[in-house]
Amino acid sequence: MNPYILATLLLGLGLGTTVTFASSHWLLAWMGLEMNTLAIVPLMAQHHHPRAVEATTKYFLTQATAAAMILFASTANAWLTGQWDIQQMAHPLPITVITLALALKIGLAPVHSWLPEVLQGLDLTTGLILSTWQKLAPFALLLQIQPADSTILIILGLASTLVGGWGGLNQVQLRKILAYSSIAHLGWMVLILQFSPSLTFLTLLTYFVMTLSAFLVFKLNKSTSINMLSTSWAKAPTLTALAPLVLLSLGGLPPLTGFMPKWLIIQELTKQDLAPTATIAAMSALLSLYFYLRLTYAMTLTISPNTLTGTTPWRLQHSQITLPLAIATATTLLLLPLTPMVAALLTL
Repeated sequence: MNPYILATLLLGLGLGTTVTFASSHWLLAWMGLEMNTLAIVPLMAQHHHPRAVEATTKYFLTQATAAAMILFASTANAWLTGQWDIQQMAHPLPITVITLALALKIGLAPVHSWLPEVLQGLDLTTGLILSTWQKLAPFALLLQIQPADSTILIILGLASTLVGGWGGLNQVQLRKILAYSSIAHLGWMVLILQFSPSLTFLTLLTYFVMTLSAFLVFKLNKSTSINMLSTSWAKAPTLTALAPLVLLSLGGLPPLTGFMPKWLIIQELTKQDLAPTATIAAMSALLSLYFYLRLTYAMTLTISPNTLTGTTPWRLQHSQITLPLAIATATTLLLLPLTPMVAALLTL
């Protein structure tokens, strides 16, 4: 892609998200979301491959449906209450419709089925943008509307953690596994959204760092399926030792960073007298952990004891920049000891 066009599209992505962040009026927020969608569509379709075009079409139709729902609900709210302000949502009907529309935008269950299919059709770089940056603007709106009745958010959250766990069990494609991982993590965030927005924000940041690390590992190894991952030891031996830890951190296994948000969320849910919800969420995390363990097994227990001609790549100079990967991996593995400080900051 022409660098000028690429720079324009990335600027459009950033501008769309910033407009949504800065807006207090529903029309302006909707415009920001539309700018975001229109900027990423050419990035998704840049590889002229039928699978990429199909994924782009699915994504565009899904996002257009969600945007139409947001516009309809905000107009209905203005009609019923006379308010266009995002934080002045008072009527339960528009709040419910907008919550479902934003759930569709970010891929929460039960309106999640587009996300694995779309992510599977993209390259890893665009998939990373879709899994991280594109979640920011809808989450900013979800944090602002604050539905008075938390039941719908708890239902969406529990459904997402369960679907994200079950959906990834039989997958062999890494991008689909990361999509189901995304659904499960978003479920954890939405579960706690009503009770502790700052904890939701912390979980979102932690998820971004872990997902960045996982995508960069797969990109460096040029791996898109479990079979390709199992031969990655020949390409980068050091990375093969660290990548399983990154995956287990995504699964939320102590003593890695990914355990911190799950720990704090379960603690907060218990404080809110939602012990059954916390139990179901914790049990669903075991499902996710199982498919991360599959990937870990594929990476570590298939290492050959013999020196093959395939080991030449790690002796050669890599063309990719590895500093972001090093920083993201270190953060993904080592932040759990800071949990007391983080918990103290959340109570301020």
